[in-house]
Amino acid sequence: MNRNELIRALPKAELHVHIEGTFEPELMFAIAQRNNIDIPYKSVDEVKQAYNFHNLQSFLDIYYAGANVLVHEQDFYDLAWAYFEKCAEDKVVHTEMFFDPQTHTDRGVAFATVINGLQRACDDAKTKLGISSQLIMCFLRHLSEEAAFVTLEQALPYKDQIIAVGLDSSELDHPPSKFERVFAQAREAGFLIVAHAGEEGPAEYVWEALDLLKVNRIDHGVRSEEDAKLLERLIAEKMPLTVCPLSNLKLCVVDDMAEHNIQRLLQKGVHVTVNSDDPSYFGGYMNDNFFAIAESLDLSNDELKQLAKNSFEASFISDSEKQKWIRQIDALA
Repeated sequence: MNRNELIRALPKAELHVHIEGTFEPELMFAIAQRNNIDIPYKSVDEVKQAYNFHNLQSFLDIYYAGANVLVHEQDFYDLAWAYFEKCAEDKVVHTEMFFDPQTHTDRGVAFATVINGLQRACDDAKTKLGISSQLIMCFLRHLSEEAAFVTLEQALPYKDQIIAVGLDSSELDHPPSKFERVFAQAREAGFLIVAHAGEEGPAEYVWEALDLLKVNRIDHGVRSEEDAKLLERLIAEKMPLTVCPLSNLKLCVVDDMAEHNIQRLLQKGVHVTVNSDDPSYFGGYMNDNFFAIAESLDLSNDELKQLAKNSFEASFISDSEKQKWIRQIDALA
């Protein structure tokens, strides 16, 4: 089996995807029209042009503008269902999706509207596509600790539908320590913990995520390589990093995919995984990310299989489910 055939055949788990970041221009335009919401674009082509941004903030500007058209439960269902169809194409058999309730509740959309639409899509994906999924609620780090506490309170009635809480949005000047008390309360409530750290922000933010937030996974974490002691700890603790190669390229975390450190980290024994982050904005879904690093870094079939295995080992599914998928990966020639 050649490399690209193997990538297509590998079962995969996606652990770092923002459901609002899967919003394709066609669907955004269609929902805007359906809801009679004005957006500053006259056509799908104009929306696509707006997706050409130059840094994290310019991406976030269009990201939040797009989210404004999501108003009804059906809108959130349609958004998630479109993503699940992409998962089916890419053999993503399990996904742990981020959602940003504050992006919507701050606009007057009820928390229930958001989660009920997403959950209905998750249920349908399981029965119709055989794809399992879990929801991770993220706090927006550019907002206040107080706002995060309010969102945590809103989430408690839906605790059975939310596997973990996370931290996303603009990393610079918003260290994990800003939310230490919120995450302590979330842990007490029984949530697992993840956090974006070490993408735009320094390796020090990864230390904070580990020591103050007590995370189960680090989202991104590619700048951990700048700190040898941190790297030793990540390897020793088998702490997963949910790496997003095309996102790193698009946001200039790396200037060239051939410079990406995911292969070096893998070879050193860091528990790295491949993910798509905000695929409609960053140039590709799961397989696109695998194809990009396989070609640019000349990954071996064994390395590709290890990355797929890592995704299940780092996931929040049961050990028996993990082993089932790992056996399927091992069985591929």
